[in-house]
Amino acid sequence: MSLRELYQEVIVDHSQNPRNFGVLERAQYQGNGHNPLCGDRLTVFLNFKDDKVSEIKFQGSGCAISTASASMMSESLLGLTKTQIESLFDKFHKLVTSSLDGGNDSNDSGDLGKLEVFAGVGEFPARVKCATLAWHTVMSAIKGAREVAKTE
Repeated sequence: MSLRELYQEVIVDHSQNPRNFGVLERAQYQGNGHNPLCGDRLTVFLNFKDDKVSEIKFQGSGCAISTASASMMSESLLGLTKTQIESLFDKFHKLVTSSLDGGNDSNDSGDLGKLEVFAGVGEFPARVKCATLAWHTVMSAIKGAREVAKTE
């Protein structure tokens, strides 16, 4: 199976059956995100125990890529510290933007596991914003920002 086929299969699966979708009552951290380009909106909820993500949920509406990215992100962040989340954000962002900045060295993004299926998103600049919305939103949440996270 090619990376493109795997990408399509994973995106469809996670967009139709998002993991960790819903509201987390009494969340310690909450962030709201909006992608004005295509109208994606989401809220991310997190709880930490012993400085690690113990629970994470998200809700909202968006395109298949936005929903799939939020779903896969939520699975990837469980058990991570804030510092590890920031590092993973940087790696993921580098992965999906490498085609935009002329680079194509995905090895610099580090080991992203299943998230590497998003490597092809960089070929579609408008979709990068869809793929990164949940990530910008979770970063906003853990930093305690009050404003809505945007991809602009």
